[in-house]
Amino acid sequence: MYFFRALCFVVVYSVMVVPAWAEPQVTGQAALLMDSKNGQILFEKSSHKRMYPASTTKILTAIIALERGNLTDVVTVPPGVIGVEGSSIGLQEGEKLSLEDLLYALMLNSGNDSALAIATHIGGSVEGFVQLMNQKARELGAADSHFTNSNGLPDENHYTSAHDLALIARHAMQNPVFRNIVQTKTKTIRRDNPDAQTYLLNHNKLLWSYEGAEGIKTGYTALANQCIVASARRFEGSLQKMLPDAGFASGQDRELIAVVLSSEGSNIWSDAEGLLDYGFDRFIPALLVDAGHFIATAPVRFGEGDVLLQAGSSLIYDFPKDGYNVVRQEVVLQDGIKAPVAAGQKLGDLVFFVGDEELGRVGLVAQQAVKRKLVAQWWFYPAVASLLYVLLRIVARRRNRLRRKRWGEYRQKWPVR
Repeated sequence: MYFFRALCFVVVYSVMVVPAWAEPQVTGQAALLMDSKNGQILFEKSSHKRMYPASTTKILTAIIALERGNLTDVVTVPPGVIGVEGSSIGLQEGEKLSLEDLLYALMLNSGNDSALAIATHIGGSVEGFVQLMNQKARELGAADSHFTNSNGLPDENHYTSAHDLALIARHAMQNPVFRNIVQTKTKTIRRDNPDAQTYLLNHNKLLWSYEGAEGIKTGYTALANQCIVASARRFEGSLQKMLPDAGFASGQDRELIAVVLSSEGSNIWSDAEGLLDYGFDRFIPALLVDAGHFIATAPVRFGEGDVLLQAGSSLIYDFPKDGYNVVRQEVVLQDGIKAPVAAGQKLGDLVFFVGDEELGRVGLVAQQAVKRKLVAQWWFYPAVASLLYVLLRIVARRRNRLRRKRWGEYRQKWPVR
C-alpha cells in the first residue's frame, strides 16, 4: 500500500501499575480524586452517583461570573436576595458592590445572598443564570448534573456527582483569578454601610492545616450533609521520564483535586486529607511523550515527499510507585493522507496502552508542510493538453502557409493555360 492506516510498535518502560497498599477509607457516600494536570482519576467511590452538592455549587457560579463578567462591574443588589436562608453577608436591597467583592463573599463566606446577586447580574435573573449553569456543565462533560439555583440550597432537582464536581473544579482552577480567590484565607471587602459585614473568613480549614492546600469550596445542608471540593499543589522534584531523550524540566508542580460528598461531621476533613495523601504518596507522574517529540514518518499520497510526525502535546500519566509492566504505544494515522499537508496539521494519534487499557493519547501533527507534486496538481494535465493543442495549431498553420507558398511558386512556374 502507498500509505499506512496504522504503525504499531512497542516500547518497554519500567513503570508501576499495581499498588500493594490499601485504598483510602472514605466516610463520605461519594468521592473522587483527580490529577488536575491531566484529568486522570486516581480514586473513586460511587463517583457518578447522583448527590446533592450544597454550596460546592458555587464553584460553577463563580467561574461563570468570571468568564462572563468583569471584576469591576458594579452590582446593584435586587430585592429577591434579602433574608435568604443559610449563610450570608446581609446584603440590602439597592446596595452596590463590586463583582469582585461579591465573589470573595461567595467563595470565602459562602454567601447565599451573594450567589443570588451575582446570578441576577450575570444572567438577568436567577432563572437565566441557571440556564447558563446547565449549559456550562454540559460543555464540561458534567452529564450527571442538573442545577436549579446558584447557591446550592436544597432542591430535589438540584444535583450533581463527585465526578462532575471534579470536572467543574478542574476547569475553574485554570482561571488564575478564581484560583487566587479560593486560596485566600481572609479578605476585607468594601461596603458603604459602616455596620455591614466586611471581614470574610474562608470556611475551608484545609488552607490552614494541609500542606499545599489551595482551595476550593466546602458545603453543608441537612440534605447534602458535609461536602468538600479540595485542591492541593506540591512541587514533586524530578519527573520520571519515559522517553530517555525527552527534554523536560527537572521538576513539576503536581495538583490534585479531591471531592467528598455526604460525609459526617469532622470526617469531611480526614476524608479529604486521606484522598490527597493517597494521591501524593502513592503515585508518581511519568512523562510518556513530550510536545514536539519526533514520532514517525508517514507517506503522503501525491506529495513531494514523506511527512515527519511529532507529538502535538505532552502526556503525563500517574503510576503507582511499585510494580512493573510494559507500556505499549501505537501510532494510528488517518486513512489516505494526501497532499497538500500544512505544518501543524493533525494526521493521527499516538495512543498509549498497558495491556488492553488505554492510558491516554496525543495528536500527531505534521512537522513540516508537504506540497503536492506538480504532476498531481488538478490543473496539470488540462494545462498540458491545452499547450499541446496550441502547439499543434501553430504547427498546422505553419504547414498550411508552407503549402500555400509552394503552391504559389508552382503556379508561377507552371501557369495554367
